[in-house]
Amino acid sequence: MSRAKTLRKAQAPGRGRPIPKSDSRTGSSLTSKNLDTVLCFLLAAVTIAIYSPIMGNSFVVLDDQEYVTANPHLHRGMTWSTAKWAFTSTAAANWHPLTWLSHALDYQLFALNPAGHHLDSLLIHALNAVLLFLLLAWMTKRIGPSLLVAALFALHPINVESVAWVAERKSVLSTLFFFLAIAAYAGHAQKPDWRRYLLVAVLFAAGLMTKPMVITLPFVLLLLDYWPLGRIAGAPSTVVGAPQLTVSRLLLEKIPLFFLSAASALITLKAQRSGMAVRGLHQFPLAVRIENALVAYGLYLWKMVWPARLAPLYPHPGTLLPDWQWGLSALVLVGVTGLVLIFRGKGYLPVGWFWFLGTLVPVIGLVQVGDAAMADRYAYVPLIGIFVMIAWSFDELADEKGIRIFWRVLPATCVLAALSVVTFHQLSYWENEYTLWAHTLAVTARNPFAHDAMGAALMDPGLAMTANNLDGLNTPQKRMDAARQHFERALELRRQLAQQNPGYLPDMANTLIHLADQYRSQRRIDEAHHNYEEALQIYRQLAQENRGANLPYLAMVLNDLGILDGIQNRTDDAREHYEEALKLYHQLAQQNPDAYLPYLAITLNDLANLDGIQRRTDDAREHYEESSRIYRQLAQQDPEKYLPYVARTLYNLGFLDGSQNRVAEARAHYDEALELFRKLWQSDDRYAGDVRRVEASLDELEKKN
Repeated sequence: MSRAKTLRKAQAPGRGRPIPKSDSRTGSSLTSKNLDTVLCFLLAAVTIAIYSPIMGNSFVVLDDQEYVTANPHLHRGMTWSTAKWAFTSTAAANWHPLTWLSHALDYQLFALNPAGHHLDSLLIHALNAVLLFLLLAWMTKRIGPSLLVAALFALHPINVESVAWVAERKSVLSTLFFFLAIAAYAGHAQKPDWRRYLLVAVLFAAGLMTKPMVITLPFVLLLLDYWPLGRIAGAPSTVVGAPQLTVSRLLLEKIPLFFLSAASALITLKAQRSGMAVRGLHQFPLAVRIENALVAYGLYLWKMVWPARLAPLYPHPGTLLPDWQWGLSALVLVGVTGLVLIFRGKGYLPVGWFWFLGTLVPVIGLVQVGDAAMADRYAYVPLIGIFVMIAWSFDELADEKGIRIFWRVLPATCVLAALSVVTFHQLSYWENEYTLWAHTLAVTARNPFAHDAMGAALMDPGLAMTANNLDGLNTPQKRMDAARQHFERALELRRQLAQQNPGYLPDMANTLIHLADQYRSQRRIDEAHHNYEEALQIYRQLAQENRGANLPYLAMVLNDLGILDGIQNRTDDAREHYEEALKLYHQLAQQNPDAYLPYLAITLNDLANLDGIQRRTDDAREHYEESSRIYRQLAQQDPEKYLPYVARTLYNLGFLDGSQNRVAEARAHYDEALELFRKLWQSDDRYAGDVRRVEASLDELEKKN
């Protein structure tokens, strides 16, 4: 008997168990709630198992400092003041209050233990994979391809960056709200109701308050109206049973969601411009942006197929992009678009393809933010569209050929196993700062950002390095020398870019400061001074073009130059630099006290120290007292960080009082400083020396009087 006849006999009425209407292709066992539960559990368990090494990884400097480790607002935990700051802040060049609150909750639970922060990101990623599976299975009643899409999403190496990088919590969390909004919309599509629609809008707003990349949700919902929901008149038949409407009615239905998208776009652009993250057309002309966007689309597809040489930052090629690259990418995009339109009757093809193209639009580089040409994290949601195209195409082909379940599962399992191995390996690069940037430099070319980051990592005395990392870098001197070499290489690349395009001058100035800091740490004062001076000239030039954006950097370099002038006994030059920096920080602190009061206090202290050297005691007292007032104010918000500064400023005031024989005032300042240092000593032995120093100063004061 032929195989076809055997299949017909097996499916004949009355033979064996009936095949449910919900999915005639997979058999009754694959549509049972029990099996769905088992598959969800397995999907989550495998995802967590593969990603479990991240809980042994550390934080990285790249954004983790701003998002967690050095953010005093989040270190208050889940308080009203934290919530108020989260909803009003545009720190990190974004407005994403729910992201800030998720990090604040993690800090309250785990403090600065990175394992807890990594665990939460992993659990959200696993939940996203389960939700994606349930969503697709419910909307299509196709268990097999739905599971394959979710597994590809869960285990593909390109998604490692979104999960393993603590600062990218916004990617996994916004996707959670994105999926929940789609689920609510699917319920509304089946049974339209204003309360269900309101839930869609609320979940969409939550997603936008986590990461604005989900701004494309209304367009995604229009795609889903075509397939698998089948809401558009004339769309392919579906199993959801949603009532069909005209395109104009469906567009009208989504107007409130489009308003939310527009509001989010305006807020995001304002936040990114205030954070100086948006690059101008003078640096990246429109033609360059379009060419890079075409190549980026092609590279996302290639990295989906061959996920090798993944890195946290791919440098923008600027005008150096070969014509053949963007030409070939354009040809691929046009060709695939033509094919999916020809076969649009297979709804999953146009929906999957335009999902990929559309959800990448906000981050494809037409609005250039930062120096990256593309980023793995940007593919977290868009590649779902390609996974849908692949899974449904192979499933339909298998149905046409009558391929049994075993021969469908086996190749899928092999592919997923191979991806899991690569993912497990990719996770190791995120182990610490050194491994991350060493890998980045190995897989990217002409990457000044990575050289800068590696130099900063090597200068960090708290950098945890494994035995393999320590090979050749086993002494502080070797690490400092290696850091300098990376900064020098970064500066060389930045100079070349700035010569081609003045838009790169801010980046060059930033590297000059890094290199100057490194020289200063090695007591190479003349070289440090030269680099600070060059950076100062650049910032003065930039401040003439955009004063507000460059004042903070100008003030910072002036203060650094003041410190070096003091070391070289160039006291007049030091005073000139300090006073100009002080004037700028007063202006900045009036505009944004949260950001610039700490810097103002530092400059006041530095200038007061110089006042003391120059015997300008009245000026020194005025500057110390103003600094003390600021530090007391800051300590009310973050005592752990600022109480040591309060204590040291009080000690300086006591020393100044003692030099003027103001015994009572000196004793009062010393006593308060001693009380604070003893309190700090109880939780940190590093303050023992400060306690002994204040006690010695008090003893000396008593002996003199």
